[in-house]
Amino acid sequence: MAENEFVNKVAMVTGGSRGIGAAIALRFAASGAEVFINHRKAAGSSRAKGEELQERVARMGGRLTPFAADISSRPAVKEMMAAIGRDAGRLDFLILNAARAPFKPIERLLERELRDLIEVNYMGNIFCVQEALPLLEKCAGKIVFISSLGSRFYNPAYPLGSMKAAMEAVVRDLAESLRPRGVSVNAVSGGIVKTDSYKVLRQHMENLDQLPDHFIVEAEEIADVAAFLCSSAARGICGQTIVCDRGMSNALQRF
Repeated sequence: MAENEFVNKVAMVTGGSRGIGAAIALRFAASGAEVFINHRKAAGSSRAKGEELQERVARMGGRLTPFAADISSRPAVKEMMAAIGRDAGRLDFLILNAARAPFKPIERLLERELRDLIEVNYMGNIFCVQEALPLLEKCAGKIVFISSLGSRFYNPAYPLGSMKAAMEAVVRDLAESLRPRGVSVNAVSGGIVKTDSYKVLRQHMENLDQLPDHFIVEAEEIADVAAFLCSSAARGICGQTIVCDRGMSNALQRF
């Protein structure tokens, strides 16, 4: 990627106030993009982290704007995308990172948990695409979905994996349906990253603490792949899910 390749470009990162989303937001800001992020709640730690990120990007000489918006609410998504249109006048990159799910077996999910799982992690992502599409079409924009290895490997308490798998199929389908409209769609499937959810995940994944350090992925590595997929260097990649796990899935037979 060329330095400052994203100057005069605009990126939207859902779930961008913390963890992988924050790393992606910083990566795009460092490459010159104006960045918008969302967090679900209007108050609390997510808002505080969003404001901290805003200040950090400002010190870098960039601009980041946080929104409080629950992506499972179509009206909230509609207003968020309309605000981006008013404020920036364009949208070049839509990074679908937001996710929400309990850590428990699928057979133990309560009805409200099951509905939340689908409404946030499937419907919410599609709402974002639908409402962002008019802006993305104007810029030959790019969509990148942040997936995880849970989409293809079993975990006894990770129902989010089924939604990640569903969205990887959506990535494939959107790549074809949006190709004539000039919008490209790809995904990044991340390995084990030490985000906030890692502390909970280690309670459910046996022997996770025994995983060698060289298989632990940094959030910035996921961000690098997302940025690459939005760059001109990735112009030949369409409808693909790129695995970023430091080769861990190639070596599963060792554990």
